[in-house]
Amino acid sequence: MAKVLFLYSSREGQTKKIIEHIATSTAGDNAVYVDLHQSPKVDLNDYERVLIGASIRYGRLSKQLYQFIETHQSQLEQAKVAFFCVNLTARKEDQGKDTPEGSVYIKTFLNKSPWKPALIGVFAGALYYPRYNLVDRFMIKLIMSLTGGETDTSKEVEYTNWEKVALFAKQFAQM
Repeated sequence: MAKVLFLYSSREGQTKKIIEHIATSTAGDNAVYVDLHQSPKVDLNDYERVLIGASIRYGRLSKQLYQFIETHQSQLEQAKVAFFCVNLTARKEDQGKDTPEGSVYIKTFLNKSPWKPALIGVFAGALYYPRYNLVDRFMIKLIMSLTGGETDTSKEVEYTNWEKVALFAKQFAQM
């Protein structure tokens, strides 16, 4: 089995947790993990498939993601590459915010990025109030109160739909 590259931009670890889950079910021991925040130097041609996962923080994807895309755009366009975004808005599955068509973050990404992935996923993340610093806890609580989410800062809530992640993993494996 050929190597599969799993690139991630994760702030509190939920994106990395999702990517590890997908890697376990699709690549096994042939998975190579790379943190986009480390400004990696990689050759995508060395891998059979590539998956990029990135989280939203305060309404934005990381600048490291966009820098990676800019640096590797030609390889991204030629390789078998999928992308997924993790955000708390995607917890509103009944409103379609967990789909590429219904996610404002994916729409913004596609407008801003020169690369257009063939396979895109959108997953709800997790809320880790006790792990946040005081400012982040306050800001995220404010955002959650405005959007009808959890505001009890003593709680950690995982919104990720693991069945949806498993379906995406199958689609990625078939690329």
